[in-house]
Amino acid sequence: MQYRALGRSGLQVSPLCFGGNVFGWTADERTSFSLLDAWLDAGFNFVDTADVYSRWVPGHTGGESETVIGRWLKQGGRRDKVVIGTKVGMDKGLAPQTIRQAVEDSLRRLNTDHIDLYQAHKDDTATPLQETLECFAALVKEGKVRAIGASNYSAARLSEALAVSQRLGLPRFETLQPEYNMMERAGFEGELQALCRREEVGVINYYALASGFLSGKYRSREDAGKSPRGAGVVEKYLNERGMKVLAALDAAAQRTGATPAQVALAWTIAQPAITSPIASATSLAQLQDLVRAAQLQLDAQTLRSLDEASAP
Repeated sequence: MQYRALGRSGLQVSPLCFGGNVFGWTADERTSFSLLDAWLDAGFNFVDTADVYSRWVPGHTGGESETVIGRWLKQGGRRDKVVIGTKVGMDKGLAPQTIRQAVEDSLRRLNTDHIDLYQAHKDDTATPLQETLECFAALVKEGKVRAIGASNYSAARLSEALAVSQRLGLPRFETLQPEYNMMERAGFEGELQALCRREEVGVINYYALASGFLSGKYRSREDAGKSPRGAGVVEKYLNERGMKVLAALDAAAQRTGATPAQVALAWTIAQPAITSPIASATSLAQLQDLVRAAQLQLDAQTLRSLDEASAP
């Protein structure tokens, strides 16, 4: 498998990243362990989580996903084979004291002495960028963090953060985690994409399958059934453009012998500036879909037809 450089961090990651939000939620601990084992066995090495996963589940407070990964790591022999990305600051901001407490909590839950990629989960305009970046720099110096990244930052704020790091000689955000897929192109393509390419910032986009829409499983209101997620997807994407995208995916799937989901992921992997899209699986069968997606090479004509169908 051809690994990719994660920004200028020196880290090398697989062309797909496993989204760990499912661990301890829709995948119980035993299933999560089998998924993580299979991910590594298939040659992948990148796993993304956050300190707030899975607080949306009744009775959960956040940190459940990290805890599952930590228990898996505790079995031994795997830490040097996996690149772990986690996040801080979704709820409590990015003040130094918040980051300090959060990193210790994440390290404890993950059963590790270092985090490979520590990401600001969302921008905190109430805390000066210099204070946040100086705190991250201290964690890098102490060996608790190898590289830092940003999630959900605008082009203007990411550019400002990179400038602060350069001016002060601090570690910079090596990655950006934006929402990006065939149905959500406008927010990333343009300023953010150009900035990431120019500054060699790695991009690890989330919602790579548009909450399941690009798998083709939601083609009518009836398909959504009683699923709140499905209903939301139908309301957002089941329109003329969405049907045009599904038709293009179907045609590409038939031509390549792949599934629409595999084609959609392969399209994303092939996009400029994208390093490693994030995708999840809750079964070994779904994981094999991800493996095949990473192996799928789309020809220029297929990419062009998908570009045209999904044009914003």
